Amino acid sequence: MFANTTKLLGALAFCTLTGFSSITLAQTDKDGFINLIDGQSLNGWSIIGNGSWVVGNGIVEGNKAMGFLVSDQSYKNFVIRAEFWANEDANSGIFLRCQDRTKVTSDNAYEVNIFDKRPDQNYATGAIVDVAKVNPVPKAAGKWNTFEITANGSHFKVVMNGVVTVADGQDSKFTEGPIALQSAGGIVKFRKLQIKPL
Repeated sequence: MFANTTKLLGALAFCTLTGFSSITLAQTDKDGFINLIDGQSLNGWSIIGNGSWVVGNGIVEGNKAMGFLVSDQSYKNFVIRAEFWANEDANSGIFLRCQDRTKVTSDNAYEVNIFDKRPDQNYATGAIVDVAKVNPVPKAAGKWNTFEITANGSHFKVVMNGVVTVADGQDSKFTEGPIALQSAGGIVKFRKLQIKPL
C-alpha cells in the first residue's frame, strides 16, 4: 500500500511539474518575452467602448470604431514586440502606460500610431502622438508589419519592419499603466503581442 501511494505521489508530482513547465513555455519565449494575446480568447484584457473584436485562428481583429482592448495588468519599463495588419482606412494604435482604464486617449497615454491616412502626417504610422514625429511615414496598409517598442523611463524607441521610426522620443508624464489596442476605423489585426519587462 505504501509503495503504491509513493508511486502515485511521484507520478502526480511529475505531471504537475511537467504541466507547470508547459505553461511557462507557452507564456514566455527563450528571449524572455511574455505573450499578451493567445489568438483564441481575450483572457487578460477588458473591452471598453463600442468597438467590435473578433478572436480566432491566432488573430485578434478590430473592425468597428470606437473601442479599445485594455490589459488587466500595468507595465512600467518594457519592450513590446507586435505583428499587425491594417487596411488602408485603419485608424489604430498601441497605447502605453494608460492612466484611465475606462477612457483611453492620446492625452492620458502614449499612442504608437497605426494610421497611414492621419491628416497630420507628422504623427501618422510609426510616430508617438504628440511626443515623437515620424518622417518619412512608413505605410502599413495591406500587409503584415512588425513593431518593436521600447519604453524605458522617459525614453521611447519605435522600430517598424526593422526601420527606426522613433530613435529617442522623450516624455515623462506617465510612468506606468496598462497597454491598450485601439480600433477606431477600418480593420486592424494583431497576431502577436509580446512584452518583456526591463
